[in-house]
Amino acid sequence: MQANAPITQDVHTIPRKAPDGPQNLVGLTRAEMRDAFIAAGTPEKQAKMRVNQVWQWIYQWGVRDFAEMTNLAKPYRAMLAETFTISIPELVSKQVSTDGTRKYLVRIAGGHEVEVVYIPEEDRGTLCISSQVGCTLTCSFCHTGTQRLVRNLTASEIVGQIMMARDDLGEWPERGAPKDETRLLSNIVLMGMGEPLYNFDNVRDAMKIAMDPEGISLSRRRITLSTSGVVPEIARTAQEIGCQLAISFHATTDETRNILVPINKRWNIDELCRALASYPKVSNSERITFEYVMLDGINDTDDDARRLIKLIKDHGIPAKINLIPFNEWPGAPYKRSSNNRIRAFADIIYKAGYASPIRTPRGEDIMAACGQLKSATERARKSRKQIEAELREG
Repeated sequence: MQANAPITQDVHTIPRKAPDGPQNLVGLTRAEMRDAFIAAGTPEKQAKMRVNQVWQWIYQWGVRDFAEMTNLAKPYRAMLAETFTISIPELVSKQVSTDGTRKYLVRIAGGHEVEVVYIPEEDRGTLCISSQVGCTLTCSFCHTGTQRLVRNLTASEIVGQIMMARDDLGEWPERGAPKDETRLLSNIVLMGMGEPLYNFDNVRDAMKIAMDPEGISLSRRRITLSTSGVVPEIARTAQEIGCQLAISFHATTDETRNILVPINKRWNIDELCRALASYPKVSNSERITFEYVMLDGINDTDDDARRLIKLIKDHGIPAKINLIPFNEWPGAPYKRSSNNRIRAFADIIYKAGYASPIRTPRGEDIMAACGQLKSATERARKSRKQIEAELREG
């Protein structure tokens, strides 16, 4: 493989424009929108201004009807309506947990469905979004990983998940209203279906739109990308997106991680840790989050905790460790570690000087918890024996 070559998969992404239909403006970068407006007849000298105007209507005010863009002349609005569309994924259903968590099932082009989860907390509201239809990584503890990979999501479909959630939360401000920093949707995590770094370009473009100060305007510090360890794309994430980084780590030996997170067979723990140590954004104020799912008898011993600390210290990685009680699902080959075992594991990490919060399971009653994302219409139940057989074959 050539140095710096992008990591790709044998999956496709649908084109942004239907052969004979209007072009969707959602998901276009500013440069792409400018080119599209010029191609539609906008004078080049006016194109940047028109992009700024339309951009604000779409991403700051949540407007989907060109007729409402009142600072544009009527003939120009008519041209936009004839040539373009402002479309986001279709909301199929919504489930609300007893703890306030919302799980959305949304339909995208081709009739495929993905899930999006909104998690309200006292000091924030976090939206967990997807980057692919299904997943190719087959992490053995993850329910989402039991769904086959279909295709990458487009930038439009990724940023459209954010727009859909803002619709449901009623969070688009009225035009002219004073800016309100209090948000129901304040954070984004790319922890839904798929491996974001296997769909890098679309994820990057969507997050740039989410961070644009003239639109949705989320700080890069409020966006966290979770990867299972696509090592060659980690530095690029800092350079081209600049968001926070989380690693689905889950094991302290290659032997165990090869089973839990099979991508480890391609880039092992040492390679991954060396890439994290050189992550351009890493510092004591912007630590890397190590996600660690607690599996009874698999990765939850005191020795595991000490090895985890040693790996982080030896590689000099500013880090916090997010301990995740395993969210059991039908046919899962693992069990959740006991509360006492999780607390003992966390105590070892804490005494070593690292933050070790234990994630409170959310949305379990609606299968919205971490690792449970999977479209209801495609939820083919696998038995414990099937999964164990697949692990042995792998």
